[in-house]
Amino acid sequence: MAELIRLEDVFFYYHSPEGEEVKPAIDGVTLSIDEGEFVAILGHNGSGKSTLAKLLNGIILPSGGDVIVSGMNTKDQDKIYDIRRKVGMVFQNPDNQIVATVVEEDVAFALENLGMPSEEIREKVDEALEAVGMYEYRGHAPHLLSGGQKQRVAIAGVIAMKPTCIVLDEPTAMLDPKGRVDVMETIRNLNKEYGITIILITHHMEEAAEASRVIVMRRGRIEFDDTPEMVFSKPEEMDDAGLSVPQTVEILNEIKKAGFDMDIGALTVDECAERIKNFLEEK
Repeated sequence: MAELIRLEDVFFYYHSPEGEEVKPAIDGVTLSIDEGEFVAILGHNGSGKSTLAKLLNGIILPSGGDVIVSGMNTKDQDKIYDIRRKVGMVFQNPDNQIVATVVEEDVAFALENLGMPSEEIREKVDEALEAVGMYEYRGHAPHLLSGGQKQRVAIAGVIAMKPTCIVLDEPTAMLDPKGRVDVMETIRNLNKEYGITIILITHHMEEAAEASRVIVMRRGRIEFDDTPEMVFSKPEEMDDAGLSVPQTVEILNEIKKAGFDMDIGALTVDECAERIKNFLEEK
């Protein structure tokens, strides 16, 4: 796979009200993300994960080091428009991204600002709404939609721009369980069916378990970077980082701590049940 985003020894400092630099929010991060990956980034509050997300498409610029997107440096202001078309951003509150009073008009908003012909806009809007399962709501008022539906409209507004990558900063944080399920299904589909690179910032372990790669942030640094199975098979280390593991791993780890030889890296209920069944049959 081709490299899409590269961070080279990146630092980012926030400043105190007096203008002094405080402890770095991002502390020397080097990272590479390839096209087509589904990467989940975890971390407790203050770990730097949301700051990292904003660095990926130039919303903020590094205090030190470089962020390179498809060969373009985010510090190059002449390239920032092209970078943001490559890497779209979806935030946790969809109301902050919805600007129109009709769903299809909202999805068309950025395209209209680009001066696209109306026929092309119509095609891209329809494709984007179909991709997120919201085409039948194209004539609805956004404020009448559920939280999960609003978030899918916000995602449609981003994918209408045909990005290579979408960064989602805790997109399910404000949603009810059904809304979370719907949005995660949309995210999986965008990655698997459309090949869009997904970078998901989340604090839900079950959501991170659906990614192909999990990065754990702690104090502005990368603590772990591996498959979900490998990351979540370290419950004690995750606890030290202020994070939990999926309930399936917790159950198997309790069995292991009771003195039984148990592989704890099961991420789904079916996998967990199968491992317990096999363990009992061997006894």
